[in-house]
Amino acid sequence: MRANTQPEPVAASTARRSVPRVDCGSGVTVEREVRFRLSDGTELVSDHYYPPEAPSSGTAPTLLVRQPYGRAIATTVVCAQPMWFARHGYNVVVQDVRGRGDSGGEFYPFRHEGRDGAETIQWLAGRPECNGRIGMYGFSYQGLTQLLAAAERPPALRCIVPAQTAGDLQRGWFYHHGALRLASTVGWATQMLKADARRLSDPAPGAALEAAWLNLPRLFAQAPYASIPELTAPGLESYYADWVHHREPSNWWESFDISNRYDAIQIPALHLLGWYDTYLHGSAHLFESLRTHAGTATARDQQYLVAGPWTHIPWSRFAGETDFGADASLDTDLLHLRWFDHWLKDAGTFSNEPRFRVFAQGINRWHTPSQLHLATLPRAPSASERGFPGCRLFLRSDGRANSAKGDGRLDSTPPASEEPRDTFVHEPEVPTGSPGPGGAPGQFNQTRSSQLNHLLVYRSAPLDLPVHVCGAPRVEIHATSRLSSADLVVKLVRHTPDGRALNLCHGVARSTWMFGAHGLNADAVQRWDFELEPTSCVFGAGERIGIEIAGAAFPLYDRNPGGETAPHEASPRDWRINQQQIIHTLGHPSSIWLPLVAGPPRAP
Repeated sequence: MRANTQPEPVAASTARRSVPRVDCGSGVTVEREVRFRLSDGTELVSDHYYPPEAPSSGTAPTLLVRQPYGRAIATTVVCAQPMWFARHGYNVVVQDVRGRGDSGGEFYPFRHEGRDGAETIQWLAGRPECNGRIGMYGFSYQGLTQLLAAAERPPALRCIVPAQTAGDLQRGWFYHHGALRLASTVGWATQMLKADARRLSDPAPGAALEAAWLNLPRLFAQAPYASIPELTAPGLESYYADWVHHREPSNWWESFDISNRYDAIQIPALHLLGWYDTYLHGSAHLFESLRTHAGTATARDQQYLVAGPWTHIPWSRFAGETDFGADASLDTDLLHLRWFDHWLKDAGTFSNEPRFRVFAQGINRWHTPSQLHLATLPRAPSASERGFPGCRLFLRSDGRANSAKGDGRLDSTPPASEEPRDTFVHEPEVPTGSPGPGGAPGQFNQTRSSQLNHLLVYRSAPLDLPVHVCGAPRVEIHATSRLSSADLVVKLVRHTPDGRALNLCHGVARSTWMFGAHGLNADAVQRWDFELEPTSCVFGAGERIGIEIAGAAFPLYDRNPGGETAPHEASPRDWRINQQQIIHTLGHPSSIWLPLVAGPPRAP
């Protein structure tokens, strides 16, 4: 559908069967298996929840969730049941996307969601129970269905809540600075393909996928991972293979997302992200992109953010090994309701809401910073270049920063002499692990894993006063590599007086992404300059700021084989052990820049 045009006529839905509504209590009813025929003849199936007796007008706004996991699930793993929203005066429609659940057609992730979503919205707006105003909500894939539909500009769609998702699939969902998000990609592909396989007449692919689902670590360890038999069996859709072979940003990726058309989004959006979510980088980049490049000044001004200490599922006080306290359990259902009441009922319930509501770890409180930097956009100046408040800490050592037992330190003063280099080894066969065991999301004590000599540890002196880091840290590291292909993984860590080392955020950069056509020159000093994922944490007095540097974070990211063979095609015979050095001298001062919040956090 072309921008700034009215939607093309949509084929009428098939004749409605005489199916009685089911009583859900409190006056709410549901009509199941409502069928709608798209303009290409594909039939989509949805469940429609109706509110109690509507106002005198007899109509109400409609909330739409489009998802691939089953209509009964909706998005209830993180949000209220549809009946709850219906009790508050909304029609709620939960639709199986094309090729999933009871809907017809073939499923290929993201491919049809823009047009299918826009046609669904046009159809819903014309139904007698709808007052012509529609909102969408949902997280992860359901976030993409919102963005892709909104980019088609259906007039009835007034607002969205794209939670824990991405507008740029290559950079924000599947890859991070050139490295594949291996655990999430393989895990999600297994989940989706095994559902696809249930539609096949041949039971063999499905049986293999069901068995694989019970032992995902075995799949993560397979090499080459481009040809994992369970994910590339004959008869299965090709999307997993397509993801791992399209390693670079391209028109292929842009055809599935909104990365080259943020200006097509012209409605308000409430963004929810988690500090320990798989797609944190994608969510942060989406928010920054829309508040900079959305299609109207009003839309740019009406981008709201809520960032909590959450994993992908659930949005709770617990993330990994850490309990962030009762405040972390924000009532996001009421937040959704206030948002929709504001935009769909003209209730003014979001008029006094802060643009940024951010959870500060360390003190475990929400705060509302006056400015925020979550991600640097292409061709945009960095936060430090824009004068954003921050501090720079320099990597220092006497040449033995290996492990927590070493002499690595962070100092506000740069090196004044030629300090010895710090050296570590990346061994693909036994790669350095990710912050959470097996790639698990959340906050974990890194004290045990930091005893390994295959990573470098740098810590500041104990702080005299609290320091509030809020936003996306950035590293500038001068390094060498014995091989012409390498990764750098940097992790920001909070060291507490009781001996814990708690991961806050991390970043990865692959040499092919960092240096492009110029390449990585073996044994030459080159500058690695990249952002970590954002965070918000108050380091208390007596605590230390720390970073850890390694050559891998497996299986969170795929391992770099170290040679000419592409990572997805590398088998163990292609793996090469690499020796990497970090330089911190007068001429090459390696550092980390930390965005800071001036003054104490303010409660919203």
